[in-house]
Amino acid sequence: MHTDLNVTTHSFSDCQAQAVALAERVAGCLRQALAERGSAVLAVSGGSTPKAFLARLSGEALDWANVHVTLVDERWVPESDPRSNARMVRSQLLQGAAAAARFVPLYTGDPTPDAGLGTATARIDALPLPFDAVVLGMGEDGHTASFFPGGDHLAAALDLDGRAPVLSMRAPGADEPRITLSLPTLLHTRALYLLVSGEKKRDLLADARLGLGAAQHYPVRAVLTQPRVPVAVYWCP
Repeated sequence: MHTDLNVTTHSFSDCQAQAVALAERVAGCLRQALAERGSAVLAVSGGSTPKAFLARLSGEALDWANVHVTLVDERWVPESDPRSNARMVRSQLLQGAAAAARFVPLYTGDPTPDAGLGTATARIDALPLPFDAVVLGMGEDGHTASFFPGGDHLAAALDLDGRAPVLSMRAPGADEPRITLSLPTLLHTRALYLLVSGEKKRDLLADARLGLGAAQHYPVRAVLTQPRVPVAVYWCP
């Protein structure tokens, strides 16, 4: 384990061990919330990296009926689309007992994320925030959530004083228009995790933490350097 300022890194020899460890840690966060407040709120990422973690978490013994699950961001596609983050969460996490969880999607069915912004914002506002755990991922371009380099609303999304909980995002590196929780919304959490795999991403993350070269402009750096919530990085080869 390596600690630096607000960031702690947990490294694992294989990705199954990473998935098990993070699932146990997040389940602990949810269990504590359920015991103390009667409900729990979790925000997770899409993509391929979190699949093993989500599948493992689904097997944890929890009062799933009182767990709210949402996404940190979403491609503006219906759940019938293979690229839908909601589809992936339903197939990996919301299985067995975990199917009882209260899933809150960001996609609304409106023609554009801008048109659906009001509905998506109302859904997030209705959650019993703060989050008990937020699990982020990272792309090889240094994006996290839908904070993409060159994104049309990137500055607003990363503004720690921003008032908009949810924003639309279009960027050269994003295949579809997106909708994303803002950085202040994601930081309104009791625990923040960053799930990363591969040596290339490990090196990218190290550069972003130090602000070296082009990495000083990677959007993930805003998460790593913010002073509000400690970040626990879970890495596997």
